[in-house]
Amino acid sequence: MISDKFRRELREQAKLWQAEGLIDTSFYQQLSERYQFNTLETASRNRFLSILISLGGILLGIGVITFVAANWQVWSREVRVALLLSLFVAVNAAGFYLWRIPPSRSQNSNLNLPITIGRNKLLGEGLLLLGSLILGANMALMAQMFHIGGSSYGLYLTWGIGVLGMAYSLRLTSLGVLSALLVGLGYWLAVLDWSSKVEFSWLEVLVRQMPIAASIMFVPLAYWCRSRAIFAIGAIAIIFSLQVSIVQGLNPTWGAAIFCALPPALLWGYDDAIWPKVHSRLFQPTARSLALLFLASLFYFLSFHWLWRDSPNPSPTESDWVLLANVAVLGGFTVFEWLRLGRLELRRPKQKALDLTTSAIGILILASAFIPLFHLNFTPIPQLATFLFNVLLFLLAIGLIREGLALGNRQIFWGGMVLITLQLISRVFEYNTGLLLKSFVFVLCGIGVIAAGLWFERHFAKIPAE
Repeated sequence: MISDKFRRELREQAKLWQAEGLIDTSFYQQLSERYQFNTLETASRNRFLSILISLGGILLGIGVITFVAANWQVWSREVRVALLLSLFVAVNAAGFYLWRIPPSRSQNSNLNLPITIGRNKLLGEGLLLLGSLILGANMALMAQMFHIGGSSYGLYLTWGIGVLGMAYSLRLTSLGVLSALLVGLGYWLAVLDWSSKVEFSWLEVLVRQMPIAASIMFVPLAYWCRSRAIFAIGAIAIIFSLQVSIVQGLNPTWGAAIFCALPPALLWGYDDAIWPKVHSRLFQPTARSLALLFLASLFYFLSFHWLWRDSPNPSPTESDWVLLANVAVLGGFTVFEWLRLGRLELRRPKQKALDLTTSAIGILILASAFIPLFHLNFTPIPQLATFLFNVLLFLLAIGLIREGLALGNRQIFWGGMVLITLQLISRVFEYNTGLLLKSFVFVLCGIGVIAAGLWFERHFAKIPAE
């Protein structure tokens, strides 16, 4: 698939070639027709329109809900039900009708070019997004009219599942993102309100088995819509609910090691090729980026000495076997992922790797699990644990800088630089150091960042484009 960025750059170069006399007008016209230079502005305008229509749909939905709430007590129950159902059906029907209008494409157009989305389709998608918001308002108002009690997280979870059905049936990324956000918000509220009882048995099952449920709901939807946004939000929901299951269902002495190791191992070992009929690694970079982000956050948080010194030893608790099912299923899947990675590494011809290798990440994950395991089960090692996690954080930052230099990737390079700078500044403020030393560290960090940035840009400029 040819991207808009490539076509835009090609159009600029073609104009330059025509001005320099390298190509004539007829050849420029052939390039223009083949790569549809005239649709570039239309694509940009449609993206801007989609943002405006989505924002307008959200504001319109809030306005309709506010209008209904203002006149709510004046109308009878029958009128209110008819109004809510009519509004929901009318908005979704109009949105579906406009969304079904196929985009126009000329007969001479290149099939590898992305299809230009028409205004009707954008407007229809905006109305469908508005319809999903009206669905939540209808559920809340219907529950109020018929005196159906319930919690706020039950409403968000039910609403999110309803929008999930719309996303699957229409294959719309915007509805999938909204569904993942609603389910994630509902689960977050359920965790905060864990002491209260859920009102329906199926809601209780959903909340307690959220890691497995989120995997079933959002990973297939991400492939169905081919959306990295849905995959990323779904992965965050899976990891967060898995950590909650570990904390609430496992003995703390062993749960701390699994808490540190299982989420990054699950994310780093993910490979799209595991699934049948999937021949491209569309989401593996996203999963590995989340794994590196998790490790960086974990190492930074555990590098503070006060955390190891002041934290009390947790008392043993009984395991919750229902929550342990989540850990067992996703833990077994993680073992399968790493066995598969090991088999692929053995088959691959040995060559010098330029990126962070799987074996290096595996060592970092094992070290992050072994340190709290030894600290909680054998003998407390607060000073040594603090030192080791500072070393792990430093090694991860150096690995990111090396990866950024090897690939010429600014984001990875600056991620490593930010980690090292953050580590130095945090250590200076954590320990009782003099102002002179703090001033020296700040000056050294500033000079180092400027020098590294200038050197990287010079090095990056020499890397040939692929």
